[in-house]
Amino acid sequence: MKYKILCISLIVFLTACKTTYQTQRFQSENIPAMPDYNLSSSWAVLPSTYTKDFQEFASKEIDTLQADVFYVYPTLVLDKKDTRWNVPIDDTAQNEKVVNKAVLMQASAFATSGKVYVPLYRQAHIRSYKLMNEGGKEAQELAYSDIKKAFEIYLEKHNSGRPIIMVGHSQGTTHTLRLLADFFDAKPLQEKLVAAYIPGIRVKPNQFKTIKAMIKPNEIGGFVSWNTFKKGHYPKKDKDWYDGSITTNPITWDTTKMTTLEQHKGFLYTNKKMYKKALKIEITDGLVWSSNPKFPLRFFMSFLKNYHAGDINLFWQDIKENAELRVKTYLKKN
Repeated sequence: MKYKILCISLIVFLTACKTTYQTQRFQSENIPAMPDYNLSSSWAVLPSTYTKDFQEFASKEIDTLQADVFYVYPTLVLDKKDTRWNVPIDDTAQNEKVVNKAVLMQASAFATSGKVYVPLYRQAHIRSYKLMNEGGKEAQELAYSDIKKAFEIYLEKHNSGRPIIMVGHSQGTTHTLRLLADFFDAKPLQEKLVAAYIPGIRVKPNQFKTIKAMIKPNEIGGFVSWNTFKKGHYPKKDKDWYDGSITTNPITWDTTKMTTLEQHKGFLYTNKKMYKKALKIEITDGLVWSSNPKFPLRFFMSFLKNYHAGDINLFWQDIKENAELRVKTYLKKN
């Protein structure tokens, strides 16, 4: 019953009537305190701090993993009445969502491929995307400054020359794109890039100089990206927004345009259960069009048209197995 209530609540949220964002001027005196990434308390996840729930999905022999995963979580500050531009990293409500929603439903897919690192950051409110000229740009810059510093500390204190899987979703992808440009693209560290999984944001083919979109399941050194909608539906405001962007098939990981139910490996739902052969997809106009997933509460999914929130967990098992394959391929070649 609790999962039914949770699903209904999600639908109410996503289909609620539009209201105007409450906002305020971006002011330096209102900026939350800067995180210190030398402290474990500034990280949502370190290999030594996995929660019990996360450990259920992680490798039981974590010390044998030869790669790392650096994950940047999506926008979780969504309340239209919240006037903050950036959320402090000691906000308990935010951190609960980071650990028990984003990390558990997304980062867990990579926890058998590498040791997972997830920095907390002064995340920008969702309105920052719509109000870029009214404080949004400054809020996004502040958020990225945290991610950049966290990555620098990660490289300095934790990485030790190990290969890296970069992962982001939504706002997390916004920041991961910049990390890839600042640290990997046409730079020595690119040799350590296993793959970048960056769904949830439009990514153009010319996004980078030397980091290319991958079109084979065992390809390494590049990136994959996609945006998921219910079959037959497009973004509300601009039908062609994603047209021409990189659209990876997150089931076959090649140029296949359509898949069958039998090809889908597994959808991880919020009850932590895996639903296999649950959906089929079609690649069209820069989108991954998905059928209504087959699982006990699929009726409630029929109300949703934008599957953005499920970009990763709808293909959780597919991603898990693909990340493992790419790591194995990388280690064989290096």
